[in-house]
Amino acid sequence: MANPIVAIIGSPNVGKSTIFNRILGFRHSIIDDEAGITRDRIYGKAVWIDKTFTIIDTGGVEVENRPFQEQIRMQVQMAIDEADIIVFIVDGKLGVTNDDRMVAKMLYKIDKPIILAVNKIDDSLELGRMSEFYKLGLGEPLAVSGAHGIGIGDMLDKIISQLPAQEEEHFEESITFSLIGRPNVGKSSLMNALLNNERVIVSEISGTTRDAVDTPFEKNGKKYVAIDTAGLRKRGKIYEAIDKYAALRALSAIERSEIVLLLINAEEGIREQDKNIVSYAVDANKAIIIVVNKWDTIKKDQSTMDNYTKLIRAHFQFLDFAPIVYVSAKNKTRIEKIFKAIEFVHEAYNKRIPTNVLNEIFQDAQMMNEAPNFNGGRLKIYFANQVDVAPPTFVLFVNNPKFIHFSYRRYLENRLRDSFNFEGTPIRFVLRPKT
Repeated sequence: MANPIVAIIGSPNVGKSTIFNRILGFRHSIIDDEAGITRDRIYGKAVWIDKTFTIIDTGGVEVENRPFQEQIRMQVQMAIDEADIIVFIVDGKLGVTNDDRMVAKMLYKIDKPIILAVNKIDDSLELGRMSEFYKLGLGEPLAVSGAHGIGIGDMLDKIISQLPAQEEEHFEESITFSLIGRPNVGKSSLMNALLNNERVIVSEISGTTRDAVDTPFEKNGKKYVAIDTAGLRKRGKIYEAIDKYAALRALSAIERSEIVLLLINAEEGIREQDKNIVSYAVDANKAIIIVVNKWDTIKKDQSTMDNYTKLIRAHFQFLDFAPIVYVSAKNKTRIEKIFKAIEFVHEAYNKRIPTNVLNEIFQDAQMMNEAPNFNGGRLKIYFANQVDVAPPTFVLFVNNPKFIHFSYRRYLENRLRDSFNFEGTPIRFVLRPKT
């Protein structure tokens, strides 16, 4: 199921990014005293008590038409549209500004929970300034200090108390997948080709969040659920042209999928936005398949596909485990290869390795290639155990987790991949000291 979304909005330099980072617990946004430094939304997964939600940090909205302001206003409006809860940050030291009034007008039109947080109330002597913010007409203001952490817990309590109820999704014995990609790569066409290719479409079920559409269907005796990017068929084309908005639209679909299909336009080649969008699937530890669409438009010889594959591998070195499929959604050619890829990637994503076999592999790996001396010591693996699937997750009991070099972690992963079919799936290692 997709996490609820909380958007932090406000005028420039009121401390939105400081509060965003305080909630996440680390410096994720770029923070600078220069007003307007956060121009693009930044996303993070936040946890408070027993609730998990996605939080969005946005650029500052202001009346004055500074550079990028039109784009920022549009992005903030998009974030408001997608969010379940809005946290409106204002500056307690400045009082109510014209920029605050402009943001408030944007919020009067929506029917969603709004939390008005007055930042920079660093001690009790400044609480007298709170009354001024009632004039914004957005309810009782909450005093916080992002810099010192004061009131952040109360704000989080208020957020989780207003999160929408989440319904468990039950797709028993079905493979769930979604399509992501930048604008005009053919996502809608490919989704239609996948679905129209089937004789049996069971039904269309409205998703629990933000207009996502789930389409269960059967193919060759197997059950699938195609999770469409939220709102893509309705209004996605309007907003999707804005760089990075496609990532927000894809976020809910990614979280609710087992397998993510990254669609690339063969005519246009690989763009930086392709990497930005798929990074969310990587962060979510999803299985990934790279699908090159509009392959019919490319002039080919015997080496065309090999050369294009090498190009993809060069640009997506972090996705060297992902299979690549070449298709034409328009002509509905090679669509069957997508289903074959989904099937074997799903098997890899849920694969379990017997403990005795797993330990033999790691012992052999250490004998063949001893770990390098790193951080004052050399890694020694005593025992390994698989604790989870989707993705396959392995706990390694070692002498000291700090001794592992990233290159040796990569080496161990490759040994596993050489021994078993893990194509399409990430592999997670959790290192714990042997007690």
